[in-house]
Amino acid sequence: MASLAVAQGTVVSLRHQIARIEGRLAERLDEGMPADIDLLRHHGLATHYGNPGGGFLATGARRFDAALGGGLPGAGLTEIHAPGTRDAGAAAAFTLAVISLLLEKTPAPVLWAGTTESFREAGYPYPPGLCFLYGVESSRLLVAQADKLPDVLWIAEQAAGLSGFAAILLETRGRSARLDLTATRRLHHRARDAGHPLFLLRQAALPEPTAAPFRLIVRSAPAGLRHVLGTPLARSIGPPGFGIEISKNRASPPTHFTLEWNNHARAFQERAAENPVSVVPASEHGTPAAAAAGTLLAFPSPARQAAAGRQPPGEQHPAHCRLG
Repeated sequence: MASLAVAQGTVVSLRHQIARIEGRLAERLDEGMPADIDLLRHHGLATHYGNPGGGFLATGARRFDAALGGGLPGAGLTEIHAPGTRDAGAAAAFTLAVISLLLEKTPAPVLWAGTTESFREAGYPYPPGLCFLYGVESSRLLVAQADKLPDVLWIAEQAAGLSGFAAILLETRGRSARLDLTATRRLHHRARDAGHPLFLLRQAALPEPTAAPFRLIVRSAPAGLRHVLGTPLARSIGPPGFGIEISKNRASPPTHFTLEWNNHARAFQERAAENPVSVVPASEHGTPAAAAAGTLLAFPSPARQAAAGRQPPGEQHPAHCRLG
């Protein structure tokens, strides 16, 4: 048994050295590993766990999960950015959708800690909506609010070290020197050791160095059409969409995705291309070469562009009036 443990340790060490040289995660070098062993990322290191799939939060969108190396970490810190205040609702909705994937496996509650400024600018949690869209019942949601960021960080740090929470959501706004490498490393280690995820949701803040292994930039995306029996329903509103950029990831370069949240299936799905037909300019000589491709977009000739700057004759209308 001792020789087997030494051999396994040697293999793991070699895997880390290869991953460090190639600039990727050691989890990607999992060919030939036993099927009952899962790997959980810890600052670029890998720890063995006997619970397959317990180390990752798979969203259900295959390409997105593959780009993350299997999904979001099931324990530790994950950073989620809302570039502007108008994107704060989308970022919070995406985070709650991910948290809802955990609530199906544990009866533990969720802690949402935030500053008064962040709640005032982006809105307070609405329990009926959270229950309908994400299955987060009010009895399982604890909301903590403080005026000063140090107080909110203290609440999050204390809760991160407790194993009684399914997940923790820490919401802040703007840039703060308090959220440096030291503070985020402490949050990451506490949540990782307790075995639950901690999501750092930042409103209207530029990306800064943190200890989070992953950083997602989330924006709201236009809703597509709702599909009925596999056919899009005209003038309908489909599931909420999220434009997600994986800006910090050791498994792959930055990539962009558009995901939709299905609250009935409790899963994400990647939105297919809405306009697969190529848009090409129309030819001025003869039949357009791409006429069979569908709708064509004709660009004006230089002569027309010159004439476009002239004021057309006829009745003039004020610029501020909307024509019916």
